[in-house]
Amino acid sequence: DLLLRPTIPVAPGDWIGVPQIFRGTVPVSTRPSGAGGYETGIGDINLFDIFLLQSEGTQIGVGPLLTLPTATDPSLGTGKWQAGLAGVAVHATRARLLGMLLQWQHSFAGQSSRPTVQTLTAQPFMIFNLPEGWYVRSTGIWTFDLQRDTYYIPAGLGFGKAWKEGSTIFNAFIEPQYTVAHHGQGLPQWTIFGGLNMTFGK
Repeated sequence: DLLLRPTIPVAPGDWIGVPQIFRGTVPVSTRPSGAGGYETGIGDINLFDIFLLQSEGTQIGVGPLLTLPTATDPSLGTGKWQAGLAGVAVHATRARLLGMLLQWQHSFAGQSSRPTVQTLTAQPFMIFNLPEGWYVRSTGIWTFDLQRDTYYIPAGLGFGKAWKEGSTIFNAFIEPQYTVAHHGQGLPQWTIFGGLNMTFGK
């Protein structure tokens, strides 16, 4: 899976007096095809808008979530519109970043021939800063299929480095993850999560 994930912070305004984080995820995925071989294309697009509240040094936020059935092939998506909630708690210091991102969604419309979808994901994240922009990270996403009663829980340990060029901050990382608990068939045992984040500033 290649995840294209634009994230836009929104400052407080007249209509909404708290900061917001708007994030979209556009997956480009490869999956086994029913006719044999593999199918590659765009999956279901996920959007959420989290409203942040400050509380004793820990930021807590919640907001609406929407998943659109945009998959270019049935093997790449659910065929269902889904809605739900996203929530986050973050505690940041100069030495570390600790928190969790939760997403729950349930299908409400879409192709009648496709099964109902209800999922919950929990992403605890721990990032510990090292000298010269290096850091250690653990950010495995726990995935629960509430409709089929399956789940898998990975634990990761990786590293990354952040640096600045001009007004842009680059952040590259790689994190192997091992599934420490699971229930169901066809779930991953090992995954490798890597990425490049770019923060554009003035």
